Amino acid sequence: MSDSAAIVSAFVHGIAVGLTLVVMVAVLRGGLSRDVKIASTLFSLSVAAWAINESWPLWRALDAPWPVLVLACAVAGLFWLFVLVVFADMRVTAGTLAPAAVLLVTGLVMQALPRPAQDWLWWTRNAVSALLAIHAGGVIVRGWAGDLMEARRRFRAILLVLACVFVVVEVGVGYTFRLTQDPAWLSVVVGRTYGGLMLTALALSLASLMLRVDPAVFGAPRRAETGPDPRAEAADREALQRLHGLMTAGAWRREGLTIGALAEDLGMAEHQLRRLINRRLGHRNFADFLNAHRIEAAKRRLADPGDARTTVAAIAFDLGYGSLGPFNRAFRAATGATPTEWRRQALADGSPELKEAV
Repeated sequence: MSDSAAIVSAFVHGIAVGLTLVVMVAVLRGGLSRDVKIASTLFSLSVAAWAINESWPLWRALDAPWPVLVLACAVAGLFWLFVLVVFADMRVTAGTLAPAAVLLVTGLVMQALPRPAQDWLWWTRNAVSALLAIHAGGVIVRGWAGDLMEARRRFRAILLVLACVFVVVEVGVGYTFRLTQDPAWLSVVVGRTYGGLMLTALALSLASLMLRVDPAVFGAPRRAETGPDPRAEAADREALQRLHGLMTAGAWRREGLTIGALAEDLGMAEHQLRRLINRRLGHRNFADFLNAHRIEAAKRRLADPGDARTTVAAIAFDLGYGSLGPFNRAFRAATGATPTEWRRQALADGSPELKEAV
């Protein structure tokens, strides 16, 4: 690498490192949940380490720090963890940390292996990284339509287009170079200038959203305060009454109900309904809004001795769930117990015959 190329590489990758660490500090100082802070911190540190590890001038200037290599090995797993925590409301647990841990350990082991085994492990690790990025992309897309917050929707778009695609492209380029040995492909890897510029663009885009940390976007939902415009307030109240009437009539029972279909039933624009449910009712996504109605109905039915012989699956399907799994997860998230446990507790004072039916 020429002196001018080394200077450019150090500059470009240094910007990416600096932006990423600034974002990490902003997240740590924001009023976010413990899990979001942990996932964001680990992901930010791993991205910064990856940028340093892939830039030979920075790596040499820092005297080849091994902690940087350790964190860089886990970047794909920590990106996957970040997406699951932010967009799927999952917790930081041993299970969700497992992919990052596996990539970290295998990355370190790879350094000590002879060439043939090292190559095999390199191919395997990069395949796993690509699969994690693709799955993270699926999580982002799956919740996009039901996301009620415009800032979160923009955040999804940036992560999907830049982060997920970036990881997959980097893996694909690495594979292509290994197969063809054509050095032209190396121009877009992270360690070279163009790849470093793409990484910097990603860090800048994330910083533009995450430096203004909003707990309502990344943390718990909250209701908006009453606005100053009395006409807007009157319009919101009227829309809420129509929405309440429609939901009371059982609209939430429809399997596969979308926010677009509900907005059409109400005769209002979809973006207006998103804002109404988010700002006036405090829900961050449409699934939470529907579950609030469905879970309450489920609790009533599970506690009803007359429904004691109805299976949990039958109740789930009747309430609009397409399968038992999502119902069980939503019910447990809302109550802290499975539907079966809830029913058993609710009917604890009932007859032995009803208990046996549970």
